[in-house]
Amino acid sequence: MNLESFDKKELVSRAELIGAVACGIAPCAPIGQDESERLYEWIDSGCNASMDYMAKYTGLRVDPQGLLPGARSVISFAFPYYHPDTPGDSDAIFARYSLGDDYHDVLRKRLTVIAEWIQNEFNAETRVCVDTAPILERYWAVRAGVGFRGLNGLIIVPGVGSWVLLGEILTTAPLPPDRPDTRSCGSCRRCVESCPGHAIRPDATVDARRCRSYLTIECRDPGLPDGINLGRRIYGCDICQEVCPWNAAPATTAIKEFFPRPEILALTRSEIIDMDQERFSLIFRKSAIKRAKLTGLQRNLKYMK
Repeated sequence: MNLESFDKKELVSRAELIGAVACGIAPCAPIGQDESERLYEWIDSGCNASMDYMAKYTGLRVDPQGLLPGARSVISFAFPYYHPDTPGDSDAIFARYSLGDDYHDVLRKRLTVIAEWIQNEFNAETRVCVDTAPILERYWAVRAGVGFRGLNGLIIVPGVGSWVLLGEILTTAPLPPDRPDTRSCGSCRRCVESCPGHAIRPDATVDARRCRSYLTIECRDPGLPDGINLGRRIYGCDICQEVCPWNAAPATTAIKEFFPRPEILALTRSEIIDMDQERFSLIFRKSAIKRAKLTGLQRNLKYMK
């Protein structure tokens, strides 16, 4: 393994070629005690709601070396998904990240290009992780200096904002680490005060039971909590990002797969009410919105004003 030839600038250049706006490296090791305690307290308090998978494989979340035996480094990447095209006057608004292709497939394909370069260049093993693996993505983004954690729990990349999706490459190559990003939101509390469900907790974690994103996407109950008003948001909730000062001038994505699909932007409530499974599968092919299922979208309509 010839690491003398490793050049961070080349990694950054390759990351830019696949659409990333930031990347950084952290040593692969067990997470700190504070982060471990926050994870266990969040689960013990029931903040994961019905997302039972969050309580599984906690050992791997605490120590990602179990995901790749011999892993020495975690490379974190941030990809922008913001696009100025918006739902506008639509009466059924979908979260921005979901307007294009499913990011899991898009990012995995792009990160694989860099993973293969690392394998060939340094004779090292790699594993690409995009959200579905039990790894604390935001923790590693901070440790790798990609950005800092906002009060709403999201990663804020200075100069870019929080409209980013994260991905990681674990590798057995002991790459030189970057400095963690120790910045914070300071005294700003716009996201906390604007959250319609008061879901943002003091420790920068989110109580899923109150979060509109969880309720409209992950929750499988036939009904939502009494008195809830989703407004025009049928899938997800971007309010905490929309009010964030760091997103005043967001970077526009160059990743074409993330460009909003006109057929999704144009959807109306009446069309969704009358939609059958065949049309749902056609419109949301390769879309993250499939996660909610047709029954979920039609249920959500009952709570929109």
